[in-house]
Order: sequence, then C-alpha cells, then structure tokens
Amino acid sequence: MVVEGCSNEAPHDVENPKTPVADLKLRLKSLSRRSSDECCIYKVPERLRDRNKNNAYTPEVVSIGPIHHNNKELEAMEEYKQRYLQYFLNRNNEVSLEDYVEKIKAQEDKLLGCYGNAQHFKKGDNFVCIILVDAAFVIELLLRYYSEELRDDNDWIFKKPWMLTNIVPDMLLLENQLPFFILEDLFDASKVRVKNSETAGRPSMIKLSYRFFKKVAGLHWSEDELKCTKPPLHFVDFIRTLHVQYLDTDTSRAGELPCIPSVTKLHRAGVKFRPESSNDLFAIQFQSGTLKIPKLEIHDDTELILRNLIAFEQCHCTDNYLSDYVFLLDKFVNTKWDVDLLVESEIVVNTLGDNNKVSTMINHLCKGVAPDQRKFYFGGLAAELNNHCKKCRNRWMAYLSQRYFNTPWAALSLFAAVTLLILTVIQTVFTII
Repeated sequence: MVVEGCSNEAPHDVENPKTPVADLKLRLKSLSRRSSDECCIYKVPERLRDRNKNNAYTPEVVSIGPIHHNNKELEAMEEYKQRYLQYFLNRNNEVSLEDYVEKIKAQEDKLLGCYGNAQHFKKGDNFVCIILVDAAFVIELLLRYYSEELRDDNDWIFKKPWMLTNIVPDMLLLENQLPFFILEDLFDASKVRVKNSETAGRPSMIKLSYRFFKKVAGLHWSEDELKCTKPPLHFVDFIRTLHVQYLDTDTSRAGELPCIPSVTKLHRAGVKFRPESSNDLFAIQFQSGTLKIPKLEIHDDTELILRNLIAFEQCHCTDNYLSDYVFLLDKFVNTKWDVDLLVESEIVVNTLGDNNKVSTMINHLCKGVAPDQRKFYFGGLAAELNNHCKKCRNRWMAYLSQRYFNTPWAALSLFAAVTLLILTVIQTVFTII
C-alpha cells in the first residue's frame, strides 16, 4: 500500500551528489577556463575527410604531440625520438633534463589549451614527457638537417634517406603539431651554436623551419626575405603565413561567388594562359584576354599539404584565402583536358606523370569546404572571366583562330581557299560580261 503523497523516488535534491542535477552542477563547476585564442591544433572534422584519403591527416611514421601518441603503428619511432632527446640534452651541460621538465610544467596549462580536444589529455608527467621528447626530437632533426656537421654515423634517419622522406610529410599534418612557442623556448634554453660554410652563428627556429620545409612545401623566397609579423602557431600555420603574408588584400578583388568557367571553356572563348613570374600563389591576373597564373608544382605530397592547410583554415581562420585558391583551382579543372592546357602553358608542373591523376586530386580537395559566398577572394577575377566568355565575338574569334589558324599549314590552306574563291567569282563576272 502506497501512502498518498509519498514516492519511492529520491527527491530532486540539488545538494545530493547522486542526483543528475547535482552531477550536472559539479560538471559545470569543473569546466576549465580555456581561451579560444590559445586553441590552434585540431582534430580534422569528418566533413573534410575523404573516405579514401584518411592518410592525408594521419601520421604514417612518427607522432608529434599527444593526439596520435598512443598509435601502436608509430611505436617504432619512439626509440629514435628518445635518442634525439639524448643528443639534445648533451648539447648543453648547464641545462638538465629536470630543468626542461620544469620549463614545460610552467606552461602546461597553455600547452593544453592549444589542443582543440584538450579534455582528452590530463595534466601530469605523462603529458609533459610527450611534449619534451617530441619537441627535442623536432629541434634536433631541424638542426641536423640544417648542418651536416651535426650528424654522425649512428644517425639512422639521415643515413637512411627513405626515413626522412616519410617523416617530413608527417610533420605537416594538422593533428601532428606542437605549439611553436615551446620549440622556441626549449631551443633558446639550449644555447646551441651552429657553424657551416654559409653562415656563422646560431640560426633561429624560423630559419631552421624554413630550410627544412622549403622543398616539400614549395617555398621560393630567399631566407633574407623571411618576414613573420607575428610568431607562427605551429608548422602548418608557418607555411600558411608565408603564402598569405604577401597577398594583395585589396577588397576590390573579392566579391560574390559566381559560376567559374573551366580552363577548356576559357580556351574556347579565346583566353590565353601564361605563367606568372611571382612566387605569390594569389597573384592570378586577367588582362587583355590573358590569364596569368603563378606556377604550381604537383608532387606526391601536394595533396597532403593542401588538405591540412585547408583544414587549419576551416577550423581556425576567419579569412580562408588558401581555401578560396584551391576552390578556384577546382573550378578551373574539371577534366584531364583542363590539366593538359595548364601543363602545355607551363603553369602546372606535373611530377606525377599522369594528368588525369592531377584532375582527380584537385576535384577531391574541396569536398566539405564551404567558401564564403559573399567574400570569395577571387570573386572579382571570376566576374571578369565570365564577362569575357559571354561575349559572342570572343567565342567566334577564338573558334576561327583555333580551327583555321592553329597551324601555319591550316592558315595557308584557308588563304588558298579564299584566293581560289575570289578568282572564281572574278572569272564568273567576266564570263557574264
């Protein structure tokens, strides 16, 4: 018998830790106070992941940072990283392992705040050790790449070239990053001096990073031209910053996102293609019927680099210039024939060998990418190209040029045919007279 007004259920007591309300209250109190400005290293969103291209975001040889640290397939590199830590410690006897540990512990909260999924990592010695081992490995690797004098016969990474070839792309993955400030802090504490035939003195982390990634990331500036108005957040941000800092931010270039014609359609409308001499990827110009595009070299790691730059922009940046650049490429290239025209014009340097592979790669890069419909960086350029293609005169002139004047023999045949027609007409007139 149940007495009226009574119940077997526990009352909604906010102070009782066993109730859902009290549990929610405790969880709200325990939320960490993290600044959105600190967060800069993210897990790539699922919408950007191509089902067949997950390797573009997942390291295959070495883990850097805590996100992929427990990946069993990467355990073989842990011994190499620890050896590099030992080399790093031996560079300066005045700074001990404990000193570096304390230096990292002093910034542990800031380091945790850099990771978008920091709730999965806990403060403590394990996190500190991951950061120390990986940071020392990265610094030592960059130093040894910079100066051959620092290498020795026991260095497997540089004695086996395939290892370095596989490590470099892993260090440009968004999920496989360390905050740049911790690299500079530890490198500063080491007081390393490096001398070689080119320069004397101790290089900066900016200079070491540029030298290390110059070839694979297609960086063409001289080291004297390097300018960073603010410290990079990590290596992916470093590569993006080098490309973006020189672009023309004139708002007249931007505009609404129109339909962008492909290279083949532009060719049929009489547009000529020329390589632009500038190293700035964004220096794409359309003048007097000629579209000038800076050279783009396509190699095995191009897709990986572009995908991670796009992922970083989509997760972190308000201005998605590189995403807009790749989106424009995607609209320019629909088929193999579009790539053929760009290769023939010496705009694209295809080291993959197959132009069909290039078109497929470009068409997959923008899956899940949503450009700003009102602030598309190349909106003005796209409008100019559309206006050119809409004019019938341009299409007819291009048709005549490409059909009858594409070779000297074709032009000569047309001239002979016209001459014969004129002579026939004259003969007919005289016959009538």
